[in-house]
Amino acid sequence: MGTSTRAKTKKKTTSPWEMARGQLDTVAQRINLEADLHEMLRNPQREITTYLPVKMDDGSLKVFTGHRVQHSMARGPAKGGIRYHPGVTLDEVRALAMWMTWKCAVVGIPYGGGKGGITCNPKEMSQNEIEHLTRRFTWELVNFIGPDRDIPAPDVNTNPQIMAWMMDTYSMGKGYPAFGVVTGKPIETGGSLGRNEATARGCVFATVNALDKLGINGNVKVAVQGYGNAGWIAAKLMHEIGHTIVAVSDTKGAIYNPKGFDPVKVYQHKQKTSTVADYPDAEKIGDMEVLEVECDILIPAALEQQITAENAPKIKARIVAEAANGPTMPEADKILAKKDVLVIPDILANAGGVVVSYFEWVQGCQAYFWEESIVNDRLKEIMDKAFNNTFELMKKEQTDMRTAAYMLAVERVAKAVKIRGIYP
Repeated sequence: MGTSTRAKTKKKTTSPWEMARGQLDTVAQRINLEADLHEMLRNPQREITTYLPVKMDDGSLKVFTGHRVQHSMARGPAKGGIRYHPGVTLDEVRALAMWMTWKCAVVGIPYGGGKGGITCNPKEMSQNEIEHLTRRFTWELVNFIGPDRDIPAPDVNTNPQIMAWMMDTYSMGKGYPAFGVVTGKPIETGGSLGRNEATARGCVFATVNALDKLGINGNVKVAVQGYGNAGWIAAKLMHEIGHTIVAVSDTKGAIYNPKGFDPVKVYQHKQKTSTVADYPDAEKIGDMEVLEVECDILIPAALEQQITAENAPKIKARIVAEAANGPTMPEADKILAKKDVLVIPDILANAGGVVVSYFEWVQGCQAYFWEESIVNDRLKEIMDKAFNNTFELMKKEQTDMRTAAYMLAVERVAKAVKIRGIYP
């Protein structure tokens, strides 16, 4: 088979899906991926779109749109989160599913990539409405997910309670307890210790590795975009190991203090006021300005496509650790590379969540649960190995971390597809 030539005609990306495909196209050309394999990996294995009627608290009926995309199951069951957000689209879910395929491959766990989402605004919904929506969505997916098929997890605006409702609904549909159908569950229903902090903790492990590789010692300044679960816990963990948190943001604003502040106190303030923006011991700045403050480490932990060609030249950080999925546009990557900024790509930097989800799945299958110290130690072992492999390949190939991570991941998935055989 001939090599792929799609990257030669790559056009400017306009959506997360085009962005994800463009990243694959670039790497496919670099590793001389066979054209047939490339074409397969450019497309999801399965897409499910379902329309979800929900009786609202006021008695009205509202129909929501939900998606589940299974990009690849060549290396194992599909794995990936479910997000509830007004901006959810099928293209976004496709991209996130593809990124999950590479994420699982780069850290070497036996999963493929999946992702799901419902177009809704849970912040304007009651718990009762969210439960009904969750159970209806799960019921529509009951024949497409499962411990050996596709294993959802929390993502944007979803949490352990929503995972418990999904597990319960699936179990009722199948007629037996199925604790392995989702991860990120409460401890009481088969969840893993350390799962809630795993995405942030994995990001911190990768960031500490990057500091060591670059020879950056002592106290460093950290800025975090997005103060949800991944962002605020990353800030807390970086603060605990002696670094200074100088800026954080959420959807309602951002704060900056060059002398630093206690991220736990900021989180407590957010819990009381629903935003970090009015925290008293810091200057209020624009929510996007957090990307441009004076700092050594920038952790984008919000949504996709935040770092663009327009703001990349203004970024002052030496390291960008992508706790979010797809936060950096391809044109911004090129600018950051010229500025000698080390970008730890999302498929590596935020893989801690799926690694501990894998641990949760393993523990559930064995009905034997580990102490949190064991979970964290094994997470560190996997993250360190993945970081070192990627960094070494980056140096060998004289490229950037994202390209190196994709080269590792795509080759692993392509080999699995080829060994299993392309045709049924």
